[in-house]
Amino acid sequence: MTKVAVLDDWQGVAEGSTDWSPLMAVADVVFFMQAFKDEDEAVRSLVDFEVVLTMRERTPLPGSLIKRLPKLRMLGITGSQNALLDVGACTAQGVLVCNTVGSGKSEAATAELALGLLLSAARAIPAADANMRTGRFQDGLAVGIGLAGKTIGIVGLGRLGSHMARYCQALNMNVLAWSENLTYEKAQAAGATLVSKDELLSRSDAISIHLVLSPRSRGLIGAAEIAKMKPGAILINTSRGPIVDDAALIDAVKSRRIIAALDVYDREPLPADSSLRNASNTILTPHLGYGVSETWKEFYGQSKENVLAFLKGTPLRAVNPEALGHKS
Repeated sequence: MTKVAVLDDWQGVAEGSTDWSPLMAVADVVFFMQAFKDEDEAVRSLVDFEVVLTMRERTPLPGSLIKRLPKLRMLGITGSQNALLDVGACTAQGVLVCNTVGSGKSEAATAELALGLLLSAARAIPAADANMRTGRFQDGLAVGIGLAGKTIGIVGLGRLGSHMARYCQALNMNVLAWSENLTYEKAQAAGATLVSKDELLSRSDAISIHLVLSPRSRGLIGAAEIAKMKPGAILINTSRGPIVDDAALIDAVKSRRIIAALDVYDREPLPADSSLRNASNTILTPHLGYGVSETWKEFYGQSKENVLAFLKGTPLRAVNPEALGHKS
């Protein structure tokens, strides 16, 4: 019987997000809820599986790992692409890669979380909740700030950034935006004012990042950029951790220069000994951005369909159909 591994199920939601019974009738399906600590552990865990289903970029999938999985015949990814997957290595080994296609039903989920992080940081909501649960009331809480009339800077005004811009307009905030290829017309259509990166950094009371991680965006916000921000400004990152330099960010929150509201990190899961966990000027969520029930149903439902179709010899949503002509 074909062995199918479902990786990266950190919240334990995979099994309940779709009806796996049609696949379980023809395959041995195993759910993995913990991240692998390194490539060697991944190999030991996956070496006997013919099909591996992954979740976004949670598990790195370089060519070195693919080559150490000789039984692998199909690899499923969620979303249109995976920046941490070596598709070329899969093709060379005859491993078919199949993806999922979003319907748009939950595309705003990450922007909604960014808004939640903004409100939480502005009004110290997590600390207030902790106070209430330990028998305290207002004592020791930082005084919040009102957002009406304040300025939000949106770094990256694509679909998610545009959602965030509209949410902040509803709060009567002034919206600035910047990215390398952003035009005046596109910014205006989203209700934002196009400015330079330096102007956005210096004028904004809060900054929300909505960029794709790439060589160009990696380390985009470093010590020099943080130094240009207003003291006490809120930096929200629901995009990818490495867009913000980790060491500079830790220095800034430890010195209470800024407030960081984060859903993404350089390393995920965030290590237990990370300095971010002990910094009082942070609000931390465990990469929940896209993870809503609508997303899980879509991702896991289509992933199951992809495996069933592959096993029947009629693959769906193939990223590298040329792999079928290679022998592993």
